[in-house]
Amino acid sequence: MSTCLFPGSFDPPTMGHVDLIRRAAKLFDRVIVAVMVNPDKRPMFTAAERVALLGKCVASLPGVEVCAGEGLTLELAREKGADVLLRGLRGEGDAGLEAQLAAANRHVGGIDTLALFTAPEYGYISSSIVRDVLRHGGSPRGLVPPEIESILREKTAAQGR
Repeated sequence: MSTCLFPGSFDPPTMGHVDLIRRAAKLFDRVIVAVMVNPDKRPMFTAAERVALLGKCVASLPGVEVCAGEGLTLELAREKGADVLLRGLRGEGDAGLEAQLAAANRHVGGIDTLALFTAPEYGYISSSIVRDVLRHGGSPRGLVPPEIESILREKTAAQGR
């Protein structure tokens, strides 16, 4: 059984993230989406909220599970039995850093990385852009999956943003 681990902050999940997950679900028997906690960042949504949001987005995809993770991605990959790390590339700007990370993960942890390019229609979307849109009262329609649009708006309104 082939298993990939797709780590990220997903703060919040975007159409690009979900597209990559859908495509990975066709390539792997099992896709583990790991909401990683970075103590150096101040996320808009808690790890538990991000896990719940992603859960709604991927509920209909067989073989996909969502979890939270801390620490080294390599350790989580071992713990979950992942054969491969999945990374998304929005363009050339992402490729250099991702190549470095892939080489380090291969050298240190013996795990390969599969990089998938984001579909062209989602290449401009990032979680940062979604957060900016939400903070300024804009609609996230088309940037995030429809299943979570209203949840994001409610959370942002409750935070007074």
